[in-house]
Amino acid sequence: MWNSSAYMELAEQNVLHTYNRFPVVLKKGEGVYLEDVDGKKYLDFGAGIAVFALGYGNKAYNDALKSQIDKIIHTSNLYYNVPLAEAAEKLVQKSGMSKVFFTNSGTEAIEGAIKAARKYAYNKDGRTDHEIIAMNHSFHGRSVGALSVTGNAHYQEPFKPLMGGVRFADFNDLESVKAQVTDRTCAIILETVQGEGGIYPAKPEFLQGVKNLCEEKDILLILDEIQCGMGRTGSYFAWQQYGVAPDIMTCAKALGCGVPVGAFVLNEKTAKASLVPGDHGTTYGGNPLACAAVSKVFDLFEEKKIIEHVRELTPYLEQKLDGLVEKYDCLTARRGMGFMQGLVVAGRPVSEIVKKALDNGLIVISAGADVIRFVPPLIITRENIDEMAAKLEQVLS
Repeated sequence: MWNSSAYMELAEQNVLHTYNRFPVVLKKGEGVYLEDVDGKKYLDFGAGIAVFALGYGNKAYNDALKSQIDKIIHTSNLYYNVPLAEAAEKLVQKSGMSKVFFTNSGTEAIEGAIKAARKYAYNKDGRTDHEIIAMNHSFHGRSVGALSVTGNAHYQEPFKPLMGGVRFADFNDLESVKAQVTDRTCAIILETVQGEGGIYPAKPEFLQGVKNLCEEKDILLILDEIQCGMGRTGSYFAWQQYGVAPDIMTCAKALGCGVPVGAFVLNEKTAKASLVPGDHGTTYGGNPLACAAVSKVFDLFEEKKIIEHVRELTPYLEQKLDGLVEKYDCLTARRGMGFMQGLVVAGRPVSEIVKKALDNGLIVISAGADVIRFVPPLIITRENIDEMAAKLEQVLS
């Protein structure tokens, strides 16, 4: 019988070392708990980085995937398939937008959104020198295009030169955005809630101001909902709570609840005047297996009233986290929306707290340089929140 040390050694011998992984080899999950190969259990408040919204071992979800595997897994986009049609309809209905393009990841969704925005502008004036405004401290992915609109020099520096025509403004500072607008600006891209940058929700007046600016100048608004979307903030998509609809939205992570899938979604105006056959493509994107997952996720969100559950329990989660801030000097603030929360840490390394929490059977992750991030499965209960707070107290004490 192999133990965790043997598996870790095997992985290090063969897997490119681009992650500093925690010394845990996870084996299986049930509900909101994970178990490693040595039999230790963990309360999971990371959800695979905001992915496993429905928790682990959901029978209806698993059965839907098994059923699709027995039918057909892949066809390519040269043909239609049933799950594609069903998943697209549900995503369009829940977002209130017009057309969907399925991808394999959030990064690919960002790439597609950038291309759609540039094609929209190109169709207007035939120019090829259009610019995009992105936000400082943002995170949109690791490919060259997505990295180009990621406002973090640490991620960008070794890979320059990146895609040109990108200007950066400050999140939640409308005047700084206006200062970057030129006659070449084709899009403004931002996360409705900044995730990796430290759990910063957009201020309503900021988001509305950016939307007004876009409408005034026919600039496309791209909202990145890859982490904050799919029910995490108490609505299907965080922007729905602001009443500010994007021209293009990106989503992924909990869209498939574990199966790798993303999407960019366009409103009618953008869909009619941007990408056409030959402009964009993917071999795996929108395949039957991935779309069967997406379709079942939407069904289960409705059946289990996931959105209502997040709204109902958010005040209790916030109350518990606020209590920790009041009790411990090393915690200075809480911020976030719904089940996407962060605690700001001062005087102690966040990595130390995250590691000690893991040792204590609690999975949390970091965000930015000084934030403990809480992005649990959306099925957590009050008892799970109590257990999380108790385990974290043991660490902080």
